[in-house]
Amino acid sequence: MAAAGVPVSAFVTVTSSNDPIDLEFPVVAKLCGDTIAHKSERGLVRLNINSAEDLTTAVDDLLAAATPDDGDVSVLVSTMIEGRRELIAGITTDPQFGATLMLGFGGILAEAVADVTFRLAPVTAIDAEEMIDELSSQKLLGAFRGEPAVDRAQLVSLLVGLSELAVERQDIVSIDLNPLIIAEGKPIAVDALVELGATNA
Repeated sequence: MAAAGVPVSAFVTVTSSNDPIDLEFPVVAKLCGDTIAHKSERGLVRLNINSAEDLTTAVDDLLAAATPDDGDVSVLVSTMIEGRRELIAGITTDPQFGATLMLGFGGILAEAVADVTFRLAPVTAIDAEEMIDELSSQKLLGAFRGEPAVDRAQLVSLLVGLSELAVERQDIVSIDLNPLIIAEGKPIAVDALVELGATNA
């Protein structure tokens, strides 16, 4: 995601609690593996880790929670990002129409407001601007509870980057960036699920 121009929280990946981790606290730790899709449902996420001792414990506990079906696993340790607003963005692939880009509001509002918009990839910056304008909850994109307005230029760049990645990588079946936390006005991906399949080329 970072290579595609998507802002992500600073992270390192480790396979042991003895591996060096040079990140500022607080951090988040997640067990990762090619067959692990829904980490939260399995209790494979640790939030608000504030010390090296707690991080060591979290990494050890997560690695111990892996099952044989998970295959090779690692622990992703990332800077804790906090914000009052969340967006979701992603790619789905339709057999007839190809890659489709999605943008919407996430978090606790996702199911309540169902505020989403779609475009066929590839999208231009103008397309991305229109997607943002189509969201119904425009007030949430402005200054909100002491936080600055969402950086629309960065959100446009993120959407265009996702679109370009989907076009370039024909083996991508879907991408799910959920959530994109709005921190100091910047949309930052704190979790990404990418499904790969056979190339369509």
